[in-house]
Amino acid sequence: IAMAATRRVMRAVRVFEFGGPEVLKLQPDVVIPDPEENQVLIKVHACGVNPVETYIRSGSYARKPALPYTPGSDVAGVIERVGEGVAAFKKGDRVFTLDTISGGYADYAVAAANRTFPLSDKLDFKQGAAIGIPYFTAYRALFQKGRARAGESVLVHGASGGVGIATCQIARACGLKVLGTAGTEEGMNVVLRNGAHQAFNHREANYTDKIKEYTGMEGVDIIIEMLSNVNLAADLQLLSCAGRVMVVGSRGPVEINPRDTMSKESSIIGVSLFLATEEERRECARALLDGIEAGWLKPTVGSEYPLAEAVKAHEDIIHSSGAQGKMVLLP
Repeated sequence: IAMAATRRVMRAVRVFEFGGPEVLKLQPDVVIPDPEENQVLIKVHACGVNPVETYIRSGSYARKPALPYTPGSDVAGVIERVGEGVAAFKKGDRVFTLDTISGGYADYAVAAANRTFPLSDKLDFKQGAAIGIPYFTAYRALFQKGRARAGESVLVHGASGGVGIATCQIARACGLKVLGTAGTEEGMNVVLRNGAHQAFNHREANYTDKIKEYTGMEGVDIIIEMLSNVNLAADLQLLSCAGRVMVVGSRGPVEINPRDTMSKESSIIGVSLFLATEEERRECARALLDGIEAGWLKPTVGSEYPLAEAVKAHEDIIHSSGAQGKMVLLP
């Protein structure tokens, strides 16, 4: 009886109040959730950490989950059980999801079957946990919102993190000219290894001049922007005529001169994966699963943390001195 009882609970990180990283509490005795109709229970092997999870945890994000909750969307693992009506998966299948229902910072997580996808043997679980939000966001920013076309140029501003690497790989595979920025020499090498034709150090004082020089003063067609509150005004100077800045990330307000959009008829477009329709999500999934099969979609895993160090992961994702790949938690 004792053994049966212990099997029904798991470790999970819980948030009981909004606040700093210290509100993440690892609990040893959380009841393992049951999958309901059209849901699956996944034994978590790895969970991606995304910046948005720190904003939600702080209480400063537009979407506030009911307390207490377990953070984490991007999980890779093995199907433990399937709910009523699930035909696509069975116990033992390797899968990844970008949208857990019960939270991914845990030993087990429930996800909707239609937000869960088979994980190819070409990728390990850590790479599987790096697909979800980064790759779906990158695809949405480039094509569904940015209307990118083969032959156009794209500047990925902050290209060495999860979304940045995903954008470089997708853009290169789809025939775009890819420029990327990073904050360290190592980060620039990561960017070049993942599909960028050219990399720039955004910590250098005159790096935007180098980008202008490289583009022959024509400017870039699309900028994928991870830190709009720092870079947006400068981005508008780098665009071509009818160029567009895709706002993927921002940590505060910024001042711009709207005239800079008039002189080139450029656009600033916000990107939110949460607003994608079911059809748009399916389109993303098809493109990405094809990319895995073709071999160009290969997530780069960065820092790895045990579940007990979720607090440190949340500190590091905001304050570390330059991302290099996708940060993951390993239960």
